[in-house]
Amino acid sequence: MRITIKDIVRKDVPIYYRMLYTGVATIELFNGTDDYRIEFSIETKPTGEKDIVVSLNDEIHYPLLPIIRELRRIVGMMHSDGELPD
Repeated sequence: MRITIKDIVRKDVPIYYRMLYTGVATIELFNGTDDYRIEFSIETKPTGEKDIVVSLNDEIHYPLLPIIRELRRIVGMMHSDGELPD
């Protein structure tokens, strides 16, 4: 399984410690590659820890937990590397 995220757009949220994004996840599985619409948020807790929540907007015929886990990892890396739009 290989996942990439593209077309990331930040939504305006009035809460300063929460960032909300939409994008497209390109997921390569056994039966080919497909694009899925996603939404994800990054919330900074009072301790400084980042809480990342990812949701798929399209139906996928594959176990969801490994895909969500990988998407959270990718979003975390993109955030720490400064690759997400402001």
